[in-house]
Amino acid sequence: MKPSFETFGPIPSRRLGRSLGLNNIPPKICSYSCIYCQIGNTTQLQIEQREFYSPEEIAKAVKVKIDEVRKNGECIDYLSFVPDGEPTLDINLGKEIELLKPLGIKIAVITNGSLLWQESVRKNLSKADWVCLKIDALSNKIWSKINRAHKLLKLKLILQGMVEFACEYEKELTTDTMLVKGINDSEEEINKIADFIVKLKPAKSYLAIPIRPPAETLVELVNKKMVGIAYQIFSKKLKSVELLIESEENTFVSSGKAIDDLLSIVSVHPMQREAVKGFLQKAGLEWKVVEKLIRENRLKEVEYQEKVFYTRC
Repeated sequence: MKPSFETFGPIPSRRLGRSLGLNNIPPKICSYSCIYCQIGNTTQLQIEQREFYSPEEIAKAVKVKIDEVRKNGECIDYLSFVPDGEPTLDINLGKEIELLKPLGIKIAVITNGSLLWQESVRKNLSKADWVCLKIDALSNKIWSKINRAHKLLKLKLILQGMVEFACEYEKELTTDTMLVKGINDSEEEINKIADFIVKLKPAKSYLAIPIRPPAETLVELVNKKMVGIAYQIFSKKLKSVELLIESEENTFVSSGKAIDDLLSIVSVHPMQREAVKGFLQKAGLEWKVVEKLIRENRLKEVEYQEKVFYTRC
């Protein structure tokens, strides 16, 4: 049975304010299987674009969700394509963005950029108001280790595609680099990454560390000293750099269907225990809801960095 399209949030985003997530890719179809991914390992590595949901279905579902959110007095700063997999695998991404434009809310896409060597992908992505490109490595060996890309992908082509997209794109372009201890956190690799990002001329470059449970237990946090060095390297070469090393505020809210909303959020955005407690309290629900979802294997509890997170089974 084909899964139905889901929205989630609005959630507090460290980059986009109040973000309504659009899950346009079923779990877990991606061109990468990043070792730090908070959604878990990729189950279907894919690079061929195809239709997953009809653009009309997505537009209709988003309109309904926006109405629910606004009735509850909540605001939405961005409609964000941040799905269970790589959003540009959706062959209809451009059309979906066009159908959502009349809603009057800015549209963001967070992508690993692995398909930008294709002109059709660049054209689809160019319709968004805000785009973030993931750049974790410039060396093939490190790229293979951290991003674990589809075997047919070539880093050189991906980087060329990013440069072409940056030259063509006329709206807000940003980049995101996830630092993982012992893998891409050497000064040599960080300098290479920064030197490449300079070519893209982004409005802002983000440096992040894996603050949520990663796909692989081997993933470790970079120490504060190395984060500081990375920030200094980036700041000397790029006009605007921001660290993403703290959790966003625990201001998650329901649009009216609390249990469905909770499951939709944690499927792509693991939540800390305090955040779940606050979410349930605002919805007028007790903790036994979580206990029931765990018993039903719809929710699971995960410990990471001495914190307890909840994610979808």
